[in-house]
Amino acid sequence: MSDGPPDSGTDGIEEGKRLIRLGGDRGLSLADRIAERFQRMTWRTPIHTMRLRGRHPLKLIAVADDPFMGDVERGNALLDGVVSFRGEERAITALDFVRPNFSPAFAEHLHSFAWLRDLSTVATRATASPIAEAIMRRWLAAHGDKVSEPAWRADLWGRRMLFWTAHAPLILSSPDLVYRSTVLHALARGARHLDRAADRVQIGPPRLAAWCGVLVAGLMIPGGDPRRSFGETGLKRALAASMLSDGGTIGRSPAGQLDCVVLLAMLCEAYLARRLEPPAFVQAALSKMVTALLGVCHGDKGLSSWQGSGPVSGETISQVIEATGVRTRPLKQAREWGYQRLAAQGTVLIMDAAPPPLARLIEGGCASTLAFELSDGPHRVVVNCGGSRMADARLPAQLIEGLRTTAAHSTLTVGDSNSTAIHADGTLGRGVAEVELNRQETDASSRIEASHDGYVRRFGLIHRRAISLAADGKDVRGEDMLLPADRRRKKGTTPFAIRFHLAPGTEIAPTADGQGAFLSLPSGAVWQFRSRGGALAIEDSVWIDAKGKPVATEQLVVTAESPPGGANVTWVFHRAK
Repeated sequence: MSDGPPDSGTDGIEEGKRLIRLGGDRGLSLADRIAERFQRMTWRTPIHTMRLRGRHPLKLIAVADDPFMGDVERGNALLDGVVSFRGEERAITALDFVRPNFSPAFAEHLHSFAWLRDLSTVATRATASPIAEAIMRRWLAAHGDKVSEPAWRADLWGRRMLFWTAHAPLILSSPDLVYRSTVLHALARGARHLDRAADRVQIGPPRLAAWCGVLVAGLMIPGGDPRRSFGETGLKRALAASMLSDGGTIGRSPAGQLDCVVLLAMLCEAYLARRLEPPAFVQAALSKMVTALLGVCHGDKGLSSWQGSGPVSGETISQVIEATGVRTRPLKQAREWGYQRLAAQGTVLIMDAAPPPLARLIEGGCASTLAFELSDGPHRVVVNCGGSRMADARLPAQLIEGLRTTAAHSTLTVGDSNSTAIHADGTLGRGVAEVELNRQETDASSRIEASHDGYVRRFGLIHRRAISLAADGKDVRGEDMLLPADRRRKKGTTPFAIRFHLAPGTEIAPTADGQGAFLSLPSGAVWQFRSRGGALAIEDSVWIDAKGKPVATEQLVVTAESPPGGANVTWVFHRAK
């Protein structure tokens, strides 16, 4: 998994310019919303109820392994009788599935039964089964026979199918035959529901989860060969819609990418439990997804923070990659996914070189175009605040929304505004529609030059950023330019700021001339920062850690004003020690 020279057809390093055309929107169209609402209304009709009827299995054909470790902290909380998720807790004895009083994120965690993985990680079957059964009985009483939102959403049924079958010993060990029959009956009804609903959920991880559920039902429920054939066709179609040619997923979220890798790996385990080879297209997709995922990992092997993702630990990423069996190197240039990677001698720089995702493809998208993160070996230097979609539930909503802004990323902001508008309802609006990219590789350095049009409409300015990394990994040189757009030049000056959010634990010592600072890392390494073309200040910042909790840190901020003809600021990070 180390960086190395590109494989043919893998890294695809190209010189020259490439125009990426995507754009922001207001989410689902009116027609889409009406169709989705109508489809969900049909769930409560007698016709759909009749479709769910049929024979239920007496047992499962096999039990697949869950190759992933759960969260130990959440698992121990379950042993203490508490369901815990991102700072939100509910006692098992007080769980009310009929009149829920928990957040949507907590509800998804609970309804997906992903907590079974946490429980099995910290307890034996004898200890864990009564706890799993207690929650299962409550869920069945509220949702076993009644089709309702969100419990019967297709993506949640898909995940539930994966976890119920992989952790069947925890939920089917009871000597109560009526209870066991009820569980299997619900499983069969869920499979029939998925057959009709899997294609009705959002493309990306939700649709992949739904179709993985269809396939697992076909593999584990007796008489499922027709469903398996149907499911493979559906999953292939879902992958074509959800995965880009470079292996990235359309939501542009590293956390979403990790989710897709885990889903496909669990599906492969279900095939292996039946002593069957997973379809070739699944293995090919998994390989490309892992390559793209590694491309947004730092020197500590953990994820960088983009599109609401947090810095998932390197230990977790390594375990996931090992479970997939894929051996590959990080993707340096994700043409469509939009992330560029520069790496030399342990220094890694990751840049967002694409517009934000469409609002209908991901909730909580971020205005992060042309931001970058930088790491030196196992330590991060420059980061984004990140974590808006993984934040602790106890954080103020205003702070969580603030994590999505351009100012929360290490890039340039014009007029204290976002490069892509963020609406009050959370969707992304107008802004970046085009990104122009030029990447060059030489023996001396690697260089990326990119520009976006997110400020053209409001300020008549194009933001262009050039970043180069020396071959010895000791110099990162950058230039941020504001260029007047044709026929859109506005009178007067426009204020702008360039922010470099620093990783927690970085000690900052300003230079005497006020134009630079020494950055001391926990490893003892020292990086010197210098800038020219603006005033440098040190301000407070925040970083969302792997558990979704805020960690206080600082940021370097270079401020200046651009005349109508444009402006430029140069800066450098040099490893002095």
